[in-house]
Amino acid sequence: MDTFLGFDAVFLARAQFAFTVAFHFIFPAFTIGLASFLAVLNAQYLRTKDEAWLRLFNYWVKIFAVVFAMGVVSGIVMSYQFGTNWSVFSDKAGPVIGALMAYEVLTAFFLEAGFLGIMLFGRHKVGPGLHMTATLMVAVGTAISATWIIAVNSWMQTPQGFVMGENGQFLPADWLEIIFSPSFPYRLAHALIAAYLTTAFVVGGVGAWHLLRGRQDNPGVRKMFSMAMWMAAIVTPIQIYVGDAHGLNTYHHQPIKVMAMEGHFQSYPDGAPLILFGIPDQEAGVMRWPIEIPKMSSLILEHDMNAPMEGLDTVPAEEEPPVAVVFFAFRIMVGLGFLMLGLGWWSLWARWRGRLYTSPWLLRSAVVMGPSGFVAVTAGWFTTEVGRQPYTVYGLLRTADSASPLGASAVGFSLIAFICVYFLVFGSGVVYLLRLMARPPEPGEDEPDRTEAPVRTAGLAAAQEGTS
Repeated sequence: MDTFLGFDAVFLARAQFAFTVAFHFIFPAFTIGLASFLAVLNAQYLRTKDEAWLRLFNYWVKIFAVVFAMGVVSGIVMSYQFGTNWSVFSDKAGPVIGALMAYEVLTAFFLEAGFLGIMLFGRHKVGPGLHMTATLMVAVGTAISATWIIAVNSWMQTPQGFVMGENGQFLPADWLEIIFSPSFPYRLAHALIAAYLTTAFVVGGVGAWHLLRGRQDNPGVRKMFSMAMWMAAIVTPIQIYVGDAHGLNTYHHQPIKVMAMEGHFQSYPDGAPLILFGIPDQEAGVMRWPIEIPKMSSLILEHDMNAPMEGLDTVPAEEEPPVAVVFFAFRIMVGLGFLMLGLGWWSLWARWRGRLYTSPWLLRSAVVMGPSGFVAVTAGWFTTEVGRQPYTVYGLLRTADSASPLGASAVGFSLIAFICVYFLVFGSGVVYLLRLMARPPEPGEDEPDRTEAPVRTAGLAAAQEGTS
């Protein structure tokens, strides 16, 4: 078998796509929430005429411009892999997913591109009403973009609305069934709320950072931290509820994935335990050193403590996903969700006691939790995508039959190149973003359209701010 460093071409192609998509999605997860945050800030400024809201808008819009640009670039790179590494999948599933991805460009991307410039540079050129409309349209565009991408992924997870062509292609038969597949509403709600929480914890972490440095008198810092903690306290419980509903939907349509998430190697005829932690041994088909709550998994998934549940011992070995990856990724996501809930409710207690901006341990915890949304989102995508294996289109098209006929060395060297370039380019971008966040929103916060040069891109304007 043709291998590169001991790995075959299919595994390397999967690793390359996993690396690029994980790197890419952290940027849309931020921009979806940040675009809505900017719309709220702008609306608050127009309503109150309080300059603190305007300073906050100008502060975060520069960060948004940089993150948006990195998201676009990383997305373009990622999409080329459909033709290079996954040409068989593109040929067979292209009649369905190609149209959905084209709809994303024709609706969301054009909407964002058309109004982004007005949002960044147009406040003093088009008037407050049209500028506010442009800001809202960018926020709507980011949500529409996520909607189409989630529709693509949901169809791959729970395919319907197609007929099989003579050459093995998936041919559309009912577009409404394709778009609104059984898992679509759950995945969309879960992904959008995750994006809003990701942004909230970044904003909260930045606000807490500045409060720890004695900037309690800065109204912008206080506002951003307060808004972020309200989001954490109110929206995190909603996300936990939506996540539970999503899990029940997955249990109905993809039971093998849930078996891996739960770590159930054996069937349980009289109630399955909830395994909090353990070490999966897939080769032996057992969970080593499990810490578990008896019958709790049956109660959660079947609403009956004594309900029987099947395990991976009922599944052929070639149909099993990599259990360890799914098991641990799911626990990282859920664990971070409950930590978010704890921080949000802790902030309510501190707010009630009048210590929201002065409680050092709350502020330190908020700084630590700043990147938690990115980690949770990435872990969630690993759970859902690795759990779908060994299929690209669940139950119908296997991953091994979807890859391009490439040599392992070709895929391996391109993967190494991606890793080097991504960490160099996007690593530099992340460092620059951290520099922007390290300075607080101050009176006289420059707007992107009021720089010295008559024409300047958002990136250059932000660079000027970061080095001034």
